Amino acid sequence: MFRRTFWFTTGVAAGVWATTKVNRKLKQLTPESLAATAANKAIETGGRLRDRAVDFALEVRENMARREAELGDALGLNAPVDRELPPPRRYAVIENRNSPTYVEGPAHGPADKPTYKTYPYNRNEDH
Repeated sequence: MFRRTFWFTTGVAAGVWATTKVNRKLKQLTPESLAATAANKAIETGGRLRDRAVDFALEVRENMARREAELGDALGLNAPVDRELPPPRRYAVIENRNSPTYVEGPAHGPADKPTYKTYPYNRNEDH
């Protein structure tokens, strides 16, 4: 009698366990559950990618600053300035001396004040 009760109880327990496992698996395979799982995995992956991108950007920034410092030292941009810089130059308006109408010299007036000849407009000159 105890033997039958033992096997009956074992069978009931196995049935309950199997039914519970199957119901859990079915709930995991519903469209809503699959969508939620996919969304959670996408959020986790996005977070990891964001962290990697931030780390990469910070590393690039550090290396860029280090390289700029190296180049500044190599070019002497970071060296202290011992001499005084010359005053800035001011340029006067420069006449176009390549122009065919520009005439300079004593025959046409003083060299510091150029004069211009005017030519009649000839349409066939360019051809």
